[in-house]
Amino acid sequence: MNLSFWQTLFLALLQGVTELFPISSLGHTVIIPGLLHWGDLVRDKHFLPLIVALHLGTSIALVIYFWRDWLGVVLTLVDSIKKGEVQTGTDSWVSWLIIIGCIPAGLLGVFLENPLKELFASPIIAATFLFVNGLILFGGEILRRRAETRKSSLPLQQQGASRPLSSLTWKEAVLVGLAQSLALIPGISRSGSTIVAGLGVRLNHEDAARYSFLLGTPLIGAAALLEVPQLFGQSASVLGLVLLGMVVAGIAAFLSTKFLLKYFENGRLYPFAVYCCVAGLFALLFFIFVH
Repeated sequence: MNLSFWQTLFLALLQGVTELFPISSLGHTVIIPGLLHWGDLVRDKHFLPLIVALHLGTSIALVIYFWRDWLGVVLTLVDSIKKGEVQTGTDSWVSWLIIIGCIPAGLLGVFLENPLKELFASPIIAATFLFVNGLILFGGEILRRRAETRKSSLPLQQQGASRPLSSLTWKEAVLVGLAQSLALIPGISRSGSTIVAGLGVRLNHEDAARYSFLLGTPLIGAAALLEVPQLFGQSASVLGLVLLGMVVAGIAAFLSTKFLLKYFENGRLYPFAVYCCVAGLFALLFFIFVH
């Protein structure tokens, strides 16, 4: 695997930021090396394990950032199992919602592993779906705006606020999980698709983002267990670069999470939608007519 120190550092920063921002980390990872003429990296058998290792750094950062949430998840799960019952609308139910939401992407990732790896090797496909990702983000905001318009037309006593996460049903958790599965396609953002799905079931932006970040952590960890061992045959210097990349990606992800949760208190998806459409269209035209 012929990656320099600066290339690894760049990819780590790219992963740490774009995994949480709704602009597709995997899509950027496929597109950027092609735009910068780094060679056919995406077909290197060790490139995907490297990217998964950087994802692992991001996952560890999310566990650290949400350590109180994850401690609560573990404790409430153990408590609900001991009691042999689960009550909806409670903290223990949120824990089960996270597990339920992870199932669709986990199953599809296992059964479609080889076809998905073929998609990973195509910058044109990644650029196309990055543009599609922008349209998804636009669609999510349009649906949210229409819902708010309908709500404002109701009598004041019927309007109500956005739903808390604990009020979701298992079917709605599966729906958000299916949306997360779209991110198995390079160019489709995992956080973007799950946030849009969260808005679709009437979570507010902040809760939709939090649920999205919590859903991603177990899947990233599971993928790392499967892919990262393929790096073990590399030299000590390469493994050192990978470890450095994981640390850099983790720091970038931690700061990105802090920023985005603050941003989504009032912010919208429109800036990310515009970026994805413009960047995706530019990259697509580049790979078709220039590269």
